[in-house]
Amino acid sequence: MSAAAGPRAFFSWSGGKDSMLALHRALEAGVRVEALLAMFDESGKRSRSHALPPALMQAQADALGIPLVMRNAGWSDYEGVFVAQLREFAAQGLTHGVFGDIDLQAHRDWEEKVCAAAGLSALLPLWQQPRRALVDELLALGYRARVVCVDGHFLDASFCAREFDAAFIADLPPGVDACGENGEFHTFVFDGPRFSRGVAHEVAAVREVRPVSPAPGFYFVAELR
Repeated sequence: MSAAAGPRAFFSWSGGKDSMLALHRALEAGVRVEALLAMFDESGKRSRSHALPPALMQAQADALGIPLVMRNAGWSDYEGVFVAQLREFAAQGLTHGVFGDIDLQAHRDWEEKVCAAAGLSALLPLWQQPRRALVDELLALGYRARVVCVDGHFLDASFCAREFDAAFIADLPPGVDACGENGEFHTFVFDGPRFSRGVAHEVAAVREVRPVSPAPGFYFVAELR
């Protein structure tokens, strides 16, 4: 499929490794990704998915050469804000939304629902692919990512802020998925073949976070700047 013939789409962007591989595959297939949609908390200071600051997500988008669309929402109005933005995309002539989920059916169901509400179709380039094979593909392509959040039930603080590479994967305890698809960890992609330049960043601190909802737990989060 040539780039000129491909569908016009937005990408639901987390800034992490799975998003990056799905974006890479979509672009390789000729999908014309015209916007990266990133959802932030009510304050607009951290992304909903990976707690990334807007400046670093903007730097990612600039290096990828794709406009970044940022929207703020609480959990109660998240879906409404998301669908409203998708309708704006549809009004601009976009026909598809691209997502980086691998095999969580509930996520796919939601993505297809919100796309349908805006008259769009959902594309999932990684769907039902073996998780470890996707990790190996990402690293073989030359993408680099940093671990920005780990679930304390699975990993201790020493795993947070490390680069996501072969050594990190080798150190994972038994039962922890190499993709982190069960929520064990999240990442921030900062360089690779689709980047015009690496995204400069540093780890300001690693802190423990204990959210009170939607369920009790604790996480270690790397504060990037």
